Amino acid sequence: MAGIYLHIPFCKQACNYCNFHFTTSLRYKPELVAALVHEIHLQRHYLGNTLVETIYFGGGTPSLLQIDDCRLLIDTIQSLFTVASDAEITLEGNPDDLSLDKLQGLKDIGFNRLSIGIQSFFEEELQWMNRAHSSNQAYACIENALATGFHNFSIDLIYGSPLLTEAMWRENVRITTGYGIPHLSCYALTVEEKTPLQKLIHQQQKQPVDVDKQANQFLLLMQWLREAGYEHYEVSNFAKPGFRSRHNSSYWKGEPYLGIGPSAHSFNGRERQWNVANNQQYINAINKGQIPAEKELLTPTQKLNETIMISLRTKEGLDLNAIAQQWCDALPTIEKRLATFYNSGLVQQNGSVYTLTDEGMLLADGIAADLFQ
Repeated sequence: MAGIYLHIPFCKQACNYCNFHFTTSLRYKPELVAALVHEIHLQRHYLGNTLVETIYFGGGTPSLLQIDDCRLLIDTIQSLFTVASDAEITLEGNPDDLSLDKLQGLKDIGFNRLSIGIQSFFEEELQWMNRAHSSNQAYACIENALATGFHNFSIDLIYGSPLLTEAMWRENVRITTGYGIPHLSCYALTVEEKTPLQKLIHQQQKQPVDVDKQANQFLLLMQWLREAGYEHYEVSNFAKPGFRSRHNSSYWKGEPYLGIGPSAHSFNGRERQWNVANNQQYINAINKGQIPAEKELLTPTQKLNETIMISLRTKEGLDLNAIAQQWCDALPTIEKRLATFYNSGLVQQNGSVYTLTDEGMLLADGIAADLFQ
């Protein structure tokens, strides 16, 4: 299977924690959409004859596109690639964009999954993050999505902000499970470099993140969602049975994918490539028939390290039998280091498979990095 990702680099306003590539100016949106269509044509052979099973509109804020823009992009993909009849087609959106009419239009042109950036149901938190939507719009969006027939959708929640108390966090989760939302992506508030949040904290205009409070909220989240019947299938992702994100799951399985748009990444099993993170440079190059991308051929060691990283983050875990088949020389070192984490209660073992415990989930990236070759 393969997936196609489209990066839509537009937002109404900048959330103060975000370090993704985007612009708040929509001036060149028509030119950018035309360039996306052109790049799809230019990249039509990238995946070979692999069946495309997922299409994902990410960003940025893809819900800022018009229905006709989305239809054009989907139709172009379907005309040039072999797309599965039951393909998962997802759009990321913000509550203030997703009116009842907009949702119906998205459904009519083929979207069958949504990823909605709620982040919090508390007005003070949304304002603290500089989100464009209100608490009332968050509720209305979920109700509109359900009324339109979108039963396969996800919402994002953020934990660990200075304003978020344990009671508020419990209420955010309670509201989500109360609606029966089948998928949640939950992220710790991270202070990324060169973001407004980092600057505001440095200037002492906002409180810094309390990592101990953040860790406790993550542990509570895992407990609450387990009790509510959700499967914790990746460090940041929880789903009711049958509602995993097929697109994101393909990343964690190392499947090939094509990224379209400025800053989008692609992987064909052997090498990675990533487009320039500049809208005008991207448009200019595509208009000349050039793909403005850098490439990196992965070494066997890089492939091993990526396998360790993505495997440990998932419920399926790291299978040492699979490691032995491709990287047998590295196995003794990995086994020795895993034994240390096992004795510390950070990983658990089932035969040849190692998975993270709840406490291990708090240290997922560090554990993986310690296993790197």
